[in-house]
Amino acid sequence: MYGLTEQFNNPQVGQPSFQNNGGALAMASASREMEEVKGQIFMAKQFPRNVFQAEQRILDTCKRPALAQTAMYSYPKGGTKVTGPSIRLAEAIAQNWGNLSYGIQELEQRNGESVAKAFCWDLETNVRQEKVFTVKHSIKAKGSLKQLTDPRDIYEKVANDGARRLRSCILGVIPGDIVDKAIAQCTETLAGNSKGPLKDRIAHMLKGFKDLYRVTQEMVEMKFGYNADSFSEYDYVELLNIANSLKDGMSKVEDWFPKEDIKQQSSGLANDFKEQEQKAEVKLDAAPTGNVPTEQPELLL
Repeated sequence: MYGLTEQFNNPQVGQPSFQNNGGALAMASASREMEEVKGQIFMAKQFPRNVFQAEQRILDTCKRPALAQTAMYSYPKGGTKVTGPSIRLAEAIAQNWGNLSYGIQELEQRNGESVAKAFCWDLETNVRQEKVFTVKHSIKAKGSLKQLTDPRDIYEKVANDGARRLRSCILGVIPGDIVDKAIAQCTETLAGNSKGPLKDRIAHMLKGFKDLYRVTQEMVEMKFGYNADSFSEYDYVELLNIANSLKDGMSKVEDWFPKEDIKQQSSGLANDFKEQEQKAEVKLDAAPTGNVPTEQPELLL
């Protein structure tokens, strides 16, 4: 047994004990995690999923209008439109499919960035999808990068970037035909169980675009290529997908409504206003000068 004097003279005397303690803690933590995984696999084997019941639960969940409204996302890419199931729909499918382990883990933080992992593991079939990615601690605001220092902001940034990877992992494990049936059921829910006439719902949606994103009805009609009076249920669903994409930060207003179209619309309105002013001036010049007219000329403003 070493005395206190020898410990102070030789600081490395007690170091092996600390290393052994650290190694023992690491081994205990790894052993505990391994036992938890074995327990999950054992329970999944003891109570396997009923595929038909799981499919029915998923379709019943997709009949809820609140989920159907956020079930799809869409964004423009290369002149075409990309659509797919959102993270909300993917999570709902995973919850009702059963015997899945999925989530997002932050592995480490270093030099203004985080290394995280998104995963989904089917405990019955041992099918696993995993994606490791890096998240910069910065966001783009007003054309410049803003560094994040608040731990809460960093956590939200990692969770937001990890949601897309988690959705990809879940959809990589769930059978594709189940996902297709869920999407079809959500579309049917929006078309058949929507409250109120289609005209009123589209008008409410257009008002929301104008109030939240300064997107006018003319800009929406210019994108679709026809008047809002001709919008169908599928157009209403597409408007919902665009709104969800803007809300989740998957795209920007300029991605859907280019600035060139806005400028053309503004210039067109300005030309119409000038023409109306010229017509008003012509009417004023043509009025008789000797007597005051009983009725004032109508100004087209």
